[in-house]
Amino acid sequence: MPAAIILAAGDSTRIGTTKALLVDPDGRPFVARIARAFVAAGVGEIVIVTGARHEAISHALSTDQLTTHRVVRNPDPARGPLSSLWVGLDALTRPDLDAILMTLVDVPMVSAATIRAVIDAWRRTGAPVVRPAMGDRHGHPVLFDRAVFAELRNAPLDQGAKAVVHAHADRLVNVEVDDEGCLMDVDTTADYEFALRRMTIEGN
Repeated sequence: MPAAIILAAGDSTRIGTTKALLVDPDGRPFVARIARAFVAAGVGEIVIVTGARHEAISHALSTDQLTTHRVVRNPDPARGPLSSLWVGLDALTRPDLDAILMTLVDVPMVSAATIRAVIDAWRRTGAPVVRPAMGDRHGHPVLFDRAVFAELRNAPLDQGAKAVVHAHADRLVNVEVDDEGCLMDVDTTADYEFALRRMTIEGN
């Protein structure tokens, strides 16, 4: 089973508050909601990478009583999301890990079924990169096979993990799913209000 890395180190400047701590209709912080989706999908090792709000995010997760995660801090998140992915990779404990699932904390509505579909597609194909998609749109989480870990560690910071995705475009697998949640970024107050309405309607 792959491990998961949730990137939650950004400053959230567009929305003006920490996205990881935004709450769903049940009062659960986004960071805990996403972690619980991974747990429900059977992922046993979850690393959450924080930044300036490390203590607040750690406290929110402890309050939610999650036990299958580890919270680590990126000392310089201004370097970009790829630097947080490196911190997450360094925090993984399994030397025989075959793949990682990477997602952003501002994609809070991805379902456990979508996560399982990505994992199943990787197991079937052995593709270096697998991600969920709806038509020509693709979302999160993105799975990276162990074969590209070194490329992730050596990718340019200004290009991020996209450099590895593009390098393997000919072997990349897009998994068709029926889950708008894997596509929905919460970047603004309007996005947040829309996401809350969707969560309330869907009851999840």
